[in-house]
Amino acid sequence: MSAQVDLKKPEPVKEEKPEEKGLTDDALNKHSSAGQTLGEVLKKFIPQVTAGKKVLDLVIEGDKLVADAVAPLWNKSKNGVKVSKGLAFPTTVSVNNVVAHFTPLPSDPEVVLKDGDVVKIMLGIQFDGYAVTHAETIHLSSKTDGAAADVIRAAYDAAQLAMRTLKIGNKNWDVTEIVDKAAKDYGCSAVEGMLSCQHEKNVTDGKKRIILNPTPELKREHETVTFDEGEVYGVDVLVVSGADGKAKPDPSRTSVYKRADVNYQLKMKTSRAVFSEIQKKAGAFPFTLRALDDEKRARMGVQEAAAHGLLRPYDIVQTAPGTLVAEFFFTIALLPAGPLLLSPTPVWYPTASITSEKSLQDEALKTLLTQPLRAPKKKKAKTNGEEAKA
Repeated sequence: MSAQVDLKKPEPVKEEKPEEKGLTDDALNKHSSAGQTLGEVLKKFIPQVTAGKKVLDLVIEGDKLVADAVAPLWNKSKNGVKVSKGLAFPTTVSVNNVVAHFTPLPSDPEVVLKDGDVVKIMLGIQFDGYAVTHAETIHLSSKTDGAAADVIRAAYDAAQLAMRTLKIGNKNWDVTEIVDKAAKDYGCSAVEGMLSCQHEKNVTDGKKRIILNPTPELKREHETVTFDEGEVYGVDVLVVSGADGKAKPDPSRTSVYKRADVNYQLKMKTSRAVFSEIQKKAGAFPFTLRALDDEKRARMGVQEAAAHGLLRPYDIVQTAPGTLVAEFFFTIALLPAGPLLLSPTPVWYPTASITSEKSLQDEALKTLLTQPLRAPKKKKAKTNGEEAKA
């Protein structure tokens, strides 16, 4: 986690220094707290993801670790109002060619991890509506080479390059292009049409967006945006082995939804009760039906809400059989001194134990990858008196 930056609003009478845009000191503190807490959760959770474990047991454990971690934090009320806190994204464990968002319910078919699986883990924490989400990929093997090594290295390098490209004044297509280039150098492809969005308080799907590997039609549908000071982004880098980035619906049932900014009067009593429970437990953030009191009633209740746009499903998709998908999701703030990484560094990813015969070929990308995310602070010049004391 990078060092916290002091963004206290200056007194306009005393100083003429311009006010920071977008992020207050309080917002940055809560973002940073979410990221630090998430890092502690991941250190406990990632070692549990091993061959023979049931995915259902793992996602339940991930959500429990988050609940336990946030319980002692941010408990002081402000003007009689408690700070909301908890999951910003439920724990998901997606295997091999399943792209993302897989978090089963007890009634779903059992999925057990096995040796050789490439596993994407994603979860997030929010304090007072300020969210930090993180995803990383692990390989359940003592040796990581071949396609698994290629796709994991490709996704990791692409994510690192995206961090260094997401700067004030750059455009969304700059990130799209650099992820695409990095993936191709490893003989892989960015997963087609995957979105990353600007984050604001209680918003994880803001208007400014980055799209991966868009078709011509998708590119026309997404406007060009410029990154500005004080903005926060959740960036989802998804890469598939091979040259085909297309994904299609997976047969698994969707269990993750998010409340949409739509007004509609639900007709069914069950739907209204379920929607009320969702608003109370999840607020504006994505949630899993597993978090609701009655799974059968929840399944029934979300149907009407989703059909009329009150809830947006996080669909489960898969790439071609035999391919592997790797994912790294990071949350980042755009500050004057450079991008500030809010999410923790990956727990599992050890460059030394991943043996890929492929690497970045583009010299500009290789140079960018060596650059620090933030420029180091300049040391103040010593006065003559200080030099005499030295």
